[in-house]
Amino acid sequence: MKRLINQQPSKAGKWLLGALPFILILLVYLVASNERLAVNPNDKLMPSFEAFGHAIHTMAFEPSKRTGDYLLWADTLASLQRLGIGVGISALISLVVGILIGIIPLLRASFAPVVTVISLVPPLAILPILFIIFGLGEVAKITLIVLGITPFLIRDVQLRVMALPEELIIKAQTLGASTWQLIVRVVLPQVLPKLIDAVRLSLGAAWLFLIAAEAISATEGLGYRIFLVRRYLAMDVILPYVLWITLLAFLTDYLLRRLSLYAFPWQQTEGGAK
Repeated sequence: MKRLINQQPSKAGKWLLGALPFILILLVYLVASNERLAVNPNDKLMPSFEAFGHAIHTMAFEPSKRTGDYLLWADTLASLQRLGIGVGISALISLVVGILIGIIPLLRASFAPVVTVISLVPPLAILPILFIIFGLGEVAKITLIVLGITPFLIRDVQLRVMALPEELIIKAQTLGASTWQLIVRVVLPQVLPKLIDAVRLSLGAAWLFLIAAEAISATEGLGYRIFLVRRYLAMDVILPYVLWITLLAFLTDYLLRRLSLYAFPWQQTEGGAK
């Protein structure tokens, strides 16, 4: 008898097994929603799918009476801009600092402990400080994302650099490579795909910090909208927004994975971009 750990699903089976939990969740919600609405037609905790459809149409395809904007798309654009800028700055800082700390022992001895300590500070705990220093504008929100994920990315890049085979470093130096040439020609091509993987893993935290900042101080954004309508118990708006954020995060992760496969195809066989 073939052992369970050696049984592999077919391609169609993978899709079916992957979709099964979502189907079960939808069925459970549908049954529970119908039961609650049968008792109280005005129940707001578990709206019907019809209510979801009406709310989505209102938010996405009807201009706001107050601003004239299509709220879903305006919120999405605002949040993605903040997220993109924050993650981009974090990736750039992490690439430079992580490589330098990982490859140069003197810098590692000086700055690695500081990075470790900063990475242990809860970013949300310093959010009031950021608002005091930078005000309630965009800078504080983007800074929270940067402070939240950059230490993790720096430590990941540093460990990736330190994990490079020592023989590779020695051979490059034997061939006359300077420190700068070693970084650019040897270390950087090896670390870049790993950085993309680390950014993918940090997207969840980046979204968390973004939504937290928008909930406290913003006039538009996905997090702002969720916390604005919560006072009305508008679950028909909150749940679609949560699902929309999840879809955006999934698409971002997928695009980064495709970028890694396209730019660094050799990593596919090493498991670097799965």
